Amino acid sequence: MIAVEEVATVGGLTHEGEGVVRGGKTVFVAGALPGERIRMRRTRRHRQHDEGELLEVLEAAPERVTPRCAHFGICGGCSLQHLAPAAQLIAKEGELREALERVARLAPRRWLAPLAGPAWAYRRRARLGAKFVHRKGRVVVGFRERAAPYVADLRRCEVLVEPVGALLEPLAALLTRLSIREQLPQIEVAAGDDEVALTLRVLTEPGEADRALLEEFAAAHRVRFYLQPAGLDSVRPLGAGATEPLRYRLADFGLELEFSPTDFIQVNAAVNAALVRSAVELLELTPDSRVLDLFCGLGNFTLACATRAAAAVGVEGEPALVARARGNALRNAIANAEFHQADLAAEPAGGAPWRARPYSHVLLDPPRAGARAVLDAVAQLAPRRVLYISCHPGSLARDLMTLVHQHGFALEAAGVVDMFAHTAHVESVALLTRP
Repeated sequence: MIAVEEVATVGGLTHEGEGVVRGGKTVFVAGALPGERIRMRRTRRHRQHDEGELLEVLEAAPERVTPRCAHFGICGGCSLQHLAPAAQLIAKEGELREALERVARLAPRRWLAPLAGPAWAYRRRARLGAKFVHRKGRVVVGFRERAAPYVADLRRCEVLVEPVGALLEPLAALLTRLSIREQLPQIEVAAGDDEVALTLRVLTEPGEADRALLEEFAAAHRVRFYLQPAGLDSVRPLGAGATEPLRYRLADFGLELEFSPTDFIQVNAAVNAALVRSAVELLELTPDSRVLDLFCGLGNFTLACATRAAAAVGVEGEPALVARARGNALRNAIANAEFHQADLAAEPAGGAPWRARPYSHVLLDPPRAGARAVLDAVAQLAPRRVLYISCHPGSLARDLMTLVHQHGFALEAAGVVDMFAHTAHVESVALLTRP
């Protein structure tokens, strides 16, 4: 049966950045923008909606721009390069607003101006696929394709930090030359302020000739290679020159933080610096403040808060990150910060040493699943201010509903953080106060 072409008007965007066509059965159309009149074809049918293919834009939205990347539409790394950056921020704020109203029945007393940074060459943390394609006779390197499980064949990437964005084609050529080219499925990118690390997931150990090729490439392009033959604890540098840790600076606070190539860090360095600065300002810390930072990672927010407060306590579930945070405090001569390991996906034990102290401020920066398990503990601490940094509007709205409607906090302010420009990913920040 031949799919019938349709002419329709796009009414909105999905959470994945696809155009939404309503009227009859809803259709999601990648590449279409709100307000546009398009020609499309339905390609896949589901119970609640259909998927559609954009055939032609008959009337373009004024916010439509020409994507910079030659691979846009095939590569799944970006979904919104065809939408002007200012319009992306409006769309993301709309998604946050809708989640707060629909899920939590809340609206902030004031909306914060969006936090944005560079839209290109910003991504310092990424996971790339690598695949030897027999039909092509070479390795391809890139993100996954948008609508398929294949690795996109990227020549360069406009959002990865330099020099990585320009190294994808030379890197693919290098991997093609290796004897283990079919045993190397993944590359982790991690960039500090001055160094770039590439961690190769290797199913077979590289031999002497392979190592020589990798070391030659590393020297020529000023990158470091790490090998990961098994789990994260197996990651090790390829050569002696890769033993120095990666670092990034938070200049507003005189801090320099060290991290390993597989540690979690915020992907956009400029936006992270602005977010840390904004977090400290919104908390309104004083020399008497005592701050609890839950899901603290390697101390990104904790140490900045410690420079403005009497004390800062960070709690994190990953032991390696706790050790990294303690090391960062020591290297930066921060004596009023301490770090504890605890599983924050479960309700924290009442006898935990960090729970037994008073806090005037609490900061939450949980993963996508949110902070449901610690909300009662946060409420019992009765802090004056709570700052919630979120990477998922749905879990944020659910948790804010609990803090406001069950525990009596007020939603003072909220706003979006454009950590992932050109993607539909929505980061946000919410400030709660205690009446």
